[in-house]
Parts: sequence; C-alpha cells; structure tokens
Amino acid sequence: MENNNEKKDYIIRLDKAKKNRNKNDYKKILILAGSAILLVSVAGAAGITANRQKSAKPAAATGSEALAAETKAADDTAEKESQQSAQEAKEKEDVINSYKNLGIVQVSGYLNVRKEPGTDADVIGKLQGDSACDILEDNKQGWYRISSGGIEGYITSEFVITGDEAKKKAQDLVKLRAVVQTDNLNIRKDPSKDSDVVGQALTDERYEVVGQTDGWVQIPTGYLSSDYVKLEYSMNEARKLDLKAMVFNFYKNIGISDVDNYLNVREEPSENGKIIAKMPSKAAGNILETTNDGWYKIQSGKVTGYVKSDFILTGQAAKDEAMQVAELMAVVNTDMLNARTEPSTDAKIWTQISNNEKYPVLKQIDGWIEIELEENSSAFVSTDYVDVRYALPEAIKFSPLEEKANAQSSLRTQIVNYALQFLGNPYVWGGTSLTKGADCSGFTMSIYSKFGVGLPHYSGSQAGMGKAVKSGEMKPGDLLFYASSGGTINHVAMYIGNGQIVHAASRRSGIKISTWNYRTPVKIRNMVGD
Repeated sequence: MENNNEKKDYIIRLDKAKKNRNKNDYKKILILAGSAILLVSVAGAAGITANRQKSAKPAAATGSEALAAETKAADDTAEKESQQSAQEAKEKEDVINSYKNLGIVQVSGYLNVRKEPGTDADVIGKLQGDSACDILEDNKQGWYRISSGGIEGYITSEFVITGDEAKKKAQDLVKLRAVVQTDNLNIRKDPSKDSDVVGQALTDERYEVVGQTDGWVQIPTGYLSSDYVKLEYSMNEARKLDLKAMVFNFYKNIGISDVDNYLNVREEPSENGKIIAKMPSKAAGNILETTNDGWYKIQSGKVTGYVKSDFILTGQAAKDEAMQVAELMAVVNTDMLNARTEPSTDAKIWTQISNNEKYPVLKQIDGWIEIELEENSSAFVSTDYVDVRYALPEAIKFSPLEEKANAQSSLRTQIVNYALQFLGNPYVWGGTSLTKGADCSGFTMSIYSKFGVGLPHYSGSQAGMGKAVKSGEMKPGDLLFYASSGGTINHVAMYIGNGQIVHAASRRSGIKISTWNYRTPVKIRNMVGD
C-alpha cells in the first residue's frame, strides 16, 4: 500500500512537472518515478516461474513509460526545430556579414548600373528594389562604385541606404534563393523540359525559392532545372542587361517576314482569303503549321493567320536576321501612361500613350526611360509602367476597307486604300515622295493631292483646314494632329478605321500603322467635306 501511494505521489509530481515544462526537474522526477515503479514491479514478479520468464513476451510499457517516451519525442522535435532556427539565423547573419560595406537599393522599379559615373554612361545592369550590393567606393559626387551579382559598376547614391540601417533592413531580405550557375538558363512555365519557355536566367542571377519538386525549383515566374542552380540563403543582387538573344524566348519556331514593306496575313491559306493583318518588314512570328501548298499558319503578336511561305525566313536564317533587327524597346504595361516633358513626376504631362504599344528607347535614366514618339519628338515615362527589353516587330491587325455604293464613303475608302499602298516606305524630312520618302505632312499632302484636295506642306497649317471632328465621330480619311510639349502641332496622321492610323512616323520606322491614340491627338479634321 505504501508503495502504491508513493507511486501515485510521483505520478502527480510528474504531471505537475509536465505542465511547468521544467526540463531538469522533469527528468529528475522521471528517475524517481521509475525507481518507485521498479520496487512495485519486483514485488509483483517474485512468483513468476522460471519457465514463464523464458517464454513470456516483453511487457507493454506502463503509462508512465509511454508518457516519458512521448515527452522525449516532443523534446527532440523542439530541440531539432530550435537547432534549425539557430542555423537559419546564423546563415542569414553570415550573408549580411559577407558584405564589407552593405548597400540596399530603395526604389519602386529598378536602379541602373552604369559603366561610368554619369547619366550618359552605358547601362550594364539593373538593381531591383531591395537588392543588395557591396559599396566599393564613394566618389562624393553622388555615385557609388559597387559590386553586385557579378557586375561591377556605378549607381546613384541617392537611392541607397547603408550602415546599420541597411543591416536592419537586410534581416527581412535574406531568403532561400536559387543562384543560377550557367548562362541563358530557360525559365519554364511548368516543371518539365517540354514546357513553354517563359524567360531566361543569366549566370549569378538570384531568384526566391517558392517550392521544390523532383528535379525542379519553383520561382515566382516559373521553374528552373535544379541541375543548374545552387540553393542558398542570400539577398537579391544586380542582373545583367537584357541580351538580344532573349527575343528568342518568345518564339518556339521563329519565322521572319522577308519583304521590303508589309506582308499580308490572311484568314485562310489562299490568295482569296480575307486579309486580317499585315506583318511589317522583318516582323517575327511563331510558325504553327505548314500546308502542302506553300502557306504557313503563323502567330505574330495577337494575330493568328496564314502567310505565303515564300516570304518567310526560317531556321538559322531567321535567327540571324532577328539578331540584326531586334531593338531595345519600352513596352507599355498599363492603360494610358503619362508621358512627360522631363524625367520627373513634377514635370508637365504633355501626352498619354496606350497599353501594349512598343516605343524605341532613346535613353535610360534612373527610374525613367526616354522614348521616341515620332521624328524629333520624344517623351519620358516611368520604368514602373514599361517593360524594357529587346523586341522584334510583329503583325498589326488590319483589314482593307471595302468600297461602298455611297459616293462619299467610296471616296474615303479609295483615299485610305491608296495610302496603305505605301506602308513601309521611308521617312524623309521635308520629303513628299510616296515611294522615295516623305515626312508626316508630305505624306498626307501627297495622298490628298491624288484626289484633288490641296493641302499645305506643314502639319500646323493642315490643322487649320477642313472641319473639326470629335474622336467618336471619326471616319476613314480624317486627319489627326498631335502637338509638341509646348503645345505646337508637330505631327499629322490619317485615320484608316478600326481605331488605327497610317502615318510617316520617323526615319527608324518609316510609313507605318499605329493605334489612333498611341499618343493623345489635339485636333481631328475632316478634309473630305461630307
């Protein structure tokens, strides 16, 4: 009886110790409880025969022994988690300490890394917001010489925090990342070598790890093969400037239009098929199918249709041509982006540009891109709302106007279809030749001259002729006028229907089709007289 009471007393003390989670007292009580239980067990075992002792299976663990085992397992798990947490904290601290003079970039988009300290110097890489760098030198003139992501160059010091502030910020920025170990590593949509390529990663680039599956590492934009990355705790660092070769990421089986002006894209593989789009010279697309009678089914931009295979380069010839044609472009990724006169949010908004339009990049300034609108006309847009990458021309949705029975409608159709014959022809300042070259007002003047309408060779003067029209009432053949940052009309285009215009834009692009509000027009005039 005394032994049983003693056993109960120890079990009560054992339960109290479990609730208090006092590990040292808990272990001492377990030892005492075990001793008490052993005394009782010895007394109870005295009558067991020798033969039964030999044949009996091990007795099941008592309640106290099971509790002890359960508690030990819990303690082991807690200890393991504690060790992992400590190891993770140490690895993060080691990452932060690996920077001799840590700098953390504080921008909403990205900061350019330049070859030399100056806004006119070549851009050699980009540091996204919250990326880290080692500051090698402060030139005391607003520039840091830095090392980051295998790149050494210069960044403006205005957008970089340093010292204890940077180290404190870094505590939340060190994460498990995949560090790329090879150049031009495909980023795939799904964890399979047969999956679509959605991008490419370059040597030393770092991507936060979202998850892992057999042979693949998931990152925010897709999947990387685990064979070509190293997993480690790190911070994001600089990335090399986009390469021209990355244009191939967007095409599985690239085809390039081999024409001087425009190639018709048809709804069916036939010369009688309806024209649904035009591919400019050297435009790119994915070849989806090949017919038996000389046609390719092609996807170019948002257009899918058929083109004559005689006018499409494929294979290595297409790739070689693409490398010659690819240009650094700013692709707008928001509706109606403000274009400003200077690279500052305090600068005047003098026009707006539309979503998905591509504009040639003239200059990259930290947080801003200078883009070409037309000849001798440029604007500044924030890097937060454009993707800057090498790109190729692609098909433009377009259908020729059908001539109507109504005389005035028929005249407008004739004017537009005549103008469209000269797509792709060159832009020449002061020119009036539809074949050898014209500027914007020379183009519209020469088109209307064919139909007996006289216009002066100056866009500002043309804007004073005809009758004013609202944008919702535009008809094919109407002229749209655009102004400079000072409000002076400096460009004219012709409306061709379906929300599009044709105009002599610049030396770079010649006579081309654009959306009517690729930037905001200031006047629309009816020159036909109906």
